Amino acid sequence: MERQVLGRTGRLVSVVGLGTWQLGADWGEVSDEDSRAVLEAALEAGVTLYDTADVYGDGRSEQAIGTFVKDHPDAGITVATKMGRRVDQVPENYVLANFREWTDRSRRNLGVDTLDLVQLHCPPTPVYSTPEVYDALDTLVAEGAVASYGVSVETADEALEAIKHPGIASVQIILNAFRLKPLEKVLPAASAAGVGIIARVPLASGLLSGRYTKDTTFAENDHRTYNRHGEAFDVGETFSGVDYETGVTAAAEFSTLAAALPGDLTPAQAALAWVWQQPGVSTVIPGARNPAQARTNAAAGAVPALGPLFASGVKEIYDRHFRDQVHDRW
Repeated sequence: MERQVLGRTGRLVSVVGLGTWQLGADWGEVSDEDSRAVLEAALEAGVTLYDTADVYGDGRSEQAIGTFVKDHPDAGITVATKMGRRVDQVPENYVLANFREWTDRSRRNLGVDTLDLVQLHCPPTPVYSTPEVYDALDTLVAEGAVASYGVSVETADEALEAIKHPGIASVQIILNAFRLKPLEKVLPAASAAGVGIIARVPLASGLLSGRYTKDTTFAENDHRTYNRHGEAFDVGETFSGVDYETGVTAAAEFSTLAAALPGDLTPAQAALAWVWQQPGVSTVIPGARNPAQARTNAAAGAVPALGPLFASGVKEIYDRHFRDQVHDRW
């Protein structure tokens, strides 16, 4: 597994991390035993960056990771959590008193005195340009509640605003073969500022695995069923905001593109390798619902450079199927 420094955190992390939304909620039921098996398989495969949030299972994901890290004290694990989605999404809620309350809860869930990295969890857009928010986050660092802070964003413009602020260590943003806009300005700006990029939704909610058809159905409590049109949260988080049927068609073309690569890569491995190999990306955080997925995803962290031919194929698929749908939205 390749490793890179995660921006201003200064931490060396695996280029393929693990997103743990699946271990908390919104992807169907996952037992505690299965959650632990996924975490263990990821670590065995070289994963050292685990991304979670206080709302994943209302703390269940954080608690599972906290127990896991305690059992592996010398593994060099970095835990990135997120805060801010447990209250009404209004700028007035993003103040120091609430930050203290939220980080205290996450520290209890994770069983630590200091959080490695805490990220504002896709807050309202005005929050990113509010100086008092960054002052409050700086206070948390000074008090020792957090070691570093960053933001998770929905749009490229939000990312660019956050990168302007000197305390920001990392930006988490959706980046995959069906969402190319961050390549234009966000990644170069982050690189120039020394800000880490955590790429999320790298498989477009599973579309880029190539396993889905137009007839595939998902569990009722899976966001791929109930949030296809943004009914519960930003639609860009589900299938990267693309029309599902169009996504299935494009995913088949991506699978053909991946099949031409050397090394017998799966489409998912090609998609993950393409993301972490983008200049400026620190790590990519696919989720996994079982140990086999965790191991297969982690193997993408050792894939050699995919080359310009593959990159031009990705762009061609995006331009033909998705640019008009998503490029100006996020």
